[in-house]
Amino acid sequence: MKGEMHIPLVFVTGPAGAGRGTALNALEDLGFEAIDNIPLSLLPQLLAGRALTRPLVLGIDPRNRDFTVDAFADLLDTLGAEGLHPVELVYLDCSVPTLLRRFSETRRRHPMSGDDSPAEGIEREVRLLAPIRHRADVLIDTSDLGPHELRAALGRWFGITGSAAMVVTVQSFAFKRGLPPEADLVFDCRFLRNPHWAPDLRPLDGQDPRVAAHVSADPRFAEFFERVQGLVELMLPACAEEGKAALNIAVGCTGGQHRSVMVVEKLSQALAERGWRVSKRHRELKRMATGSPV
Repeated sequence: MKGEMHIPLVFVTGPAGAGRGTALNALEDLGFEAIDNIPLSLLPQLLAGRALTRPLVLGIDPRNRDFTVDAFADLLDTLGAEGLHPVELVYLDCSVPTLLRRFSETRRRHPMSGDDSPAEGIEREVRLLAPIRHRADVLIDTSDLGPHELRAALGRWFGITGSAAMVVTVQSFAFKRGLPPEADLVFDCRFLRNPHWAPDLRPLDGQDPRVAAHVSADPRFAEFFERVQGLVELMLPACAEEGKAALNIAVGCTGGQHRSVMVVEKLSQALAERGWRVSKRHRELKRMATGSPV
């Protein structure tokens, strides 16, 4: 099998209803490549292909037709002996009463109940998985966890929390071309001093220090920027705790060339200095660079 050393390979399993799908989505948002319900027999082919460039998480469904406890245990032993990847097994545990309540609320039939009651199906699956549970590197009881709490627990275990987990995108735009549809927060800076009316500044954009100085000289700028930055820094930790993988902040002015660009440059730098993963984009400058009509 090919692979890059030190890139983790994580297996997630547990009884139906314990939150495997939620865990896979959370780890995917945290930067993992996620594949659910892959047959065990296909895994060697998967790892023999292109070398991994980021952590891989695999959801293992014990109801898969080629799943057996012995086959899964042998696979873990083989991967561990090969040493190509650090292998970790995450087992999502959950109390039987909680699993029964979850299936009752969703009105889903338990996949291992057959003609029996859901409780019997749950008990059957828990017994089946007992040997796998004992092999778990990470055991998380989801009985009292919601999606956000489960995401936080996984983030803490794999060392991805807070600002490291959430990407903040800050972009400039022109109101005359419409609001960015993906924006979570929109700030309007059209009231600030406009470099467009200064002939020597008009050909430049907000990344130029001369334009930045011109906008900063507006008596209203300092308080405006301080309040915007304060509001964003208040919201970001709460958004990360809620499990948001990304937050999109848009700053607009009339043409998207001077004022909004300058504010985005300053705001993205301030957030990056405080440890947030920041991506910046200037929508209208990109249009100009590619020759698109403005």
